[in-house]
Amino acid sequence: MSGRFRFDLEVDRDARFMTTPVVSAVPWVFAFSMQAEQSIVVDPKSPGGVDAPHGLILFDGVCVLCSRGCGFVSKRDRRGYFRFVPMQLAEGRPLAEQLGINPDRPDSFAFVANGQASVKSEAVLRIARELPRWQWTWLFHFIPRVIRDAIYDLVARNRYRWFGRRDACILPNSDRSW
Repeated sequence: MSGRFRFDLEVDRDARFMTTPVVSAVPWVFAFSMQAEQSIVVDPKSPGGVDAPHGLILFDGVCVLCSRGCGFVSKRDRRGYFRFVPMQLAEGRPLAEQLGINPDRPDSFAFVANGQASVKSEAVLRIARELPRWQWTWLFHFIPRVIRDAIYDLVARNRYRWFGRRDACILPNSDRSW
């Protein structure tokens, strides 16, 4: 009986050592595939601030793809949740710099809501979740962020060549149309 007891302990100890690396790797895998939200200092009542009822899209105002993307969002934003700020303008420049984006040569855009900022593919997915009939895009979170961001970076590097560039920032009209 004592032999059986020792055997069980050895099996349990071996099982524990075999599962420990897997169990300890699980949080790492999720942390690696999910982008940590960046807390930023924004006026709590301004768009994107903690107390604000609006989300803020900080975009490249001279990029045709980015402007069209904002137009796409604006047309589907029935509740008027989103506000748009080009990062090249005085309003968006400090926020872009705070997020590590060079406003003169942006490699990403950002979405800020509830005092939290997301960039690259995570920003795209957070925006899509706020749009009617686009909530299904949460499924893309199963694709590791490294892969999603690599695809995002490929498009970002080539966006001016593929979609064009304007000489001046495009802003929404007062009725929020593009």
